[in-house]
Amino acid sequence: MDEVTKIFGENVFNETVMKARLPKETYKQLMKTIEGGEKLDPSVATVVANAMKDWALEKGATHFTHWFQPLTGITAEKHDSFISPIEGGKVIMEFSGKELVQGEPDASSFPSGGIRATFEARGYTAWDPTSFAFIKDGTLCIPTAFCSYTGEALDKKTPLLRSMQAISKQAVRVLKLFEGNEAVTSVKTTVGPEQEYFLVDKSVYEKREDLIYTGRTLFGAKAPKGQELEDHYFGMIKPRVQEFMKDLNKELWKLGILAKTEHNEVAPAQHELAPIFTTTNIACDHNQLMMEMMRKVAARHGMVCLLHEKPFAGVNGSGKHNNWSISTNTGKNLLDPGATPDQNAQFLLFLCAIIKAVDEYQDLLRISVASAGNDHRLGANEAPPAIISIFLGDELSAILDSIEKGVPYGKHEKEKMKIGVTVLPEFNKDATDRNRTSPFAFTGNKFEFRMLGSNESIACANVFLNTVVAEELSQFADLLEKSKDFKADLHALILKTIKEHKRIIFNGNGYDDSWVKEAEKRGLLNLKSTPEALPHILDEKNIRVFEKFGVYSKVELTSRYEIHNENYSKIINIEAETMLEMAKKDILPAASKYANKLAETIGLKKSVCSECDASYESEMLKKVSALTTSIFAKTATLEAAVSEAKVLADKGDSGKTASFYREKVFAAMGQLRALADELEVITPKELWPFPSYGDLLYSVR
Repeated sequence: MDEVTKIFGENVFNETVMKARLPKETYKQLMKTIEGGEKLDPSVATVVANAMKDWALEKGATHFTHWFQPLTGITAEKHDSFISPIEGGKVIMEFSGKELVQGEPDASSFPSGGIRATFEARGYTAWDPTSFAFIKDGTLCIPTAFCSYTGEALDKKTPLLRSMQAISKQAVRVLKLFEGNEAVTSVKTTVGPEQEYFLVDKSVYEKREDLIYTGRTLFGAKAPKGQELEDHYFGMIKPRVQEFMKDLNKELWKLGILAKTEHNEVAPAQHELAPIFTTTNIACDHNQLMMEMMRKVAARHGMVCLLHEKPFAGVNGSGKHNNWSISTNTGKNLLDPGATPDQNAQFLLFLCAIIKAVDEYQDLLRISVASAGNDHRLGANEAPPAIISIFLGDELSAILDSIEKGVPYGKHEKEKMKIGVTVLPEFNKDATDRNRTSPFAFTGNKFEFRMLGSNESIACANVFLNTVVAEELSQFADLLEKSKDFKADLHALILKTIKEHKRIIFNGNGYDDSWVKEAEKRGLLNLKSTPEALPHILDEKNIRVFEKFGVYSKVELTSRYEIHNENYSKIINIEAETMLEMAKKDILPAASKYANKLAETIGLKKSVCSECDASYESEMLKKVSALTTSIFAKTATLEAAVSEAKVLADKGDSGKTASFYREKVFAAMGQLRALADELEVITPKELWPFPSYGDLLYSVR
């Protein structure tokens, strides 16, 4: 335990380090920026930069980088050394306030959706002082925002910070209407993102071209044993995995990341790591670092960490549960219902704002988790369906129901758990169950947005969530600030919101087919794929809400629409090209070789023994030949679809291209895979060209 407390945050230029190394007045000024959102004085940056440099040099760092999150979905960094030449061919180590505050990466080489052309290269990175600098691989990393020369956001962080500012302002407006909030000056959203992942042995991984190029298996017959016995979930962690987790925790703790809970997940070779919640932009930074460290540490242990949402068909994919809440600067969780939620008007008003936001902006929440990888999971009996709904549980649902009906809430006393064994301790039963099938579930004092994909940044989901809740709080504040009878108008507002938006509340089984029909009756959206969802980002109401709070301009939203469509098409294209290569260079030659062996055996049997039975070989030869012919034909079909998609892409309509890739190319890939997987089942192991699902899922022993 002593070791953990000593190493925690040792590579972070955190509050403790700043307090010890900065002049008292500089420290105070910087903390006003970090905690209160005040504008940073340039003179402060110069002092901070010098202290940061000295600390980094003591830690062995020789370079610094502006660490940012472009629209590639991963992080980016360009390293500069601290050296500065002096007379006599010598150097000194310097780091200026300007270098801390501002950088200039090439903006034209990152996705911009048309904002930046190749010849318009200038972009800027700007220091985010609210997220602590850290040392990674001997380099001082400074978390930054990234924008174009013309000021548009080209990253994930800038809109996130804007959205946090928006919800803070509107939440404070609402809080000032209630007694006891005099000291509240700001509100922060907090997030604890649970991260799921797979571990496979590196030697097996390297024999799978599809895993190397795409992160998922494009071919693969179901293993004899998958997750049917449910024996992997929370099961004993294998020693090799335990060693990986131990090293991973150390690396994360050194970076000040609050890695807390680790366990085996449902599928074989699948695991999860959950951190303690923290402020949203920091949680986003930490999650990006967590994914990077997972890959690095796995490599040290001769393994590969797969973060794709669906690396293996037929077993659960991986998600990232976004546990979202709102807290004041005075430490109050605004989503904590307290002991008497039916009497907690402030809580009920915030709850209603969230219900209204989720209902009115279902499309945006769906878009926030849309990706080629995540399309494999949503609605596949392992993740929430593509239909957005809210789970509130019995108690909160009953409270809202009583408000709507105008009858007193029949409060239930805390129920004791009765397990039936006298030696076991008694404890109170939670007021509500958990619903694994709900996309957006209330879990006591937070909402768990369960639709995020494992490989995606959490930024977009939280940008959208913060913004739409800010909009509803703004509407509530506009109404209640003018009220002549606050209590009456408050009650009327809560009642109106419940009546108009209760359709979004669903406490049942989201996996059941009947829910799809029920959701349709309620008028809820069912945007099953990314190309179906993305066009809604440019709906008038969505442009309006983002522009209202300055989170995105129409230009920035349009750029993201283009980027996401292009990204979707490129991913499917890479997968299709990989399938074609594997089919033509590996699968078809293997099938031909097996057919040749069968034919040779039949001929040999007949030549040696005319009465010998070759029915097995003959039947297998028919099957192999038929499948080979079909695979060859489906390969040609896929090849033609890819060629047609590329012609369509050259015409420049990213939306039509993405839809074509979904409807034609992706469909052709599925047909080819089904045939190849059928062939794998009947082909001898030594003749099949790459490791099977069994080899992969049980490769780490």
